[in-house]
Amino acid sequence: MVHPWHDVTPSVDEGELPSCFRAVIEIPKGSSNKYELDKATGLLKLDRVLSSAVYYPANYGFIPQTLAEDDDPLDVLVYSTEEIPPMCLCEARAVGMMTMIDHGQPDHKIIAVLSSDPIYSEFEKASDFPKHIFKMLKRFFTDYKLLENKEVEVDEILPAEAAQAIVEDSLARYSKARRKGAIKGLVS
Repeated sequence: MVHPWHDVTPSVDEGELPSCFRAVIEIPKGSSNKYELDKATGLLKLDRVLSSAVYYPANYGFIPQTLAEDDDPLDVLVYSTEEIPPMCLCEARAVGMMTMIDHGQPDHKIIAVLSSDPIYSEFEKASDFPKHIFKMLKRFFTDYKLLENKEVEVDEILPAEAAQAIVEDSLARYSKARRKGAIKGLVS
């Protein structure tokens, strides 16, 4: 069985890493269910149903073969006209980044557009988006943990160059950890 974190190549034919990449979607936009990759099996598991009256404002997933600072694959929000089903591979392009501070640790969220979307693919950078889109995004991440009695800080949206640096760093961190056999759930 293919493991979506370890066995899917992050690079795409059109565009270069770190600006263009494959994403694995875990949660379709509009969902109030929080699905996440089970690292050991590569299957998708239901982590929880959000306890707030909120829903994911974009398709949410990860970039394969990356290792973020929280020891998970690097998170990505893929904006597209339509929802993308869970465990679907898609090609995306980074346009910005948002960082949350969760349990005192940085939790980067790459903001991307679906490369083949006729509307969102025209957005080259985060500043091309209507301002209200990112107000909703920040509000979602602030509110969705509130009823779980957890607090998070949500920083401002950063440009694509910041996102690309984090993608590059996460690719390198994954590669180094994999060479050392230090990735949770990966059998050596």
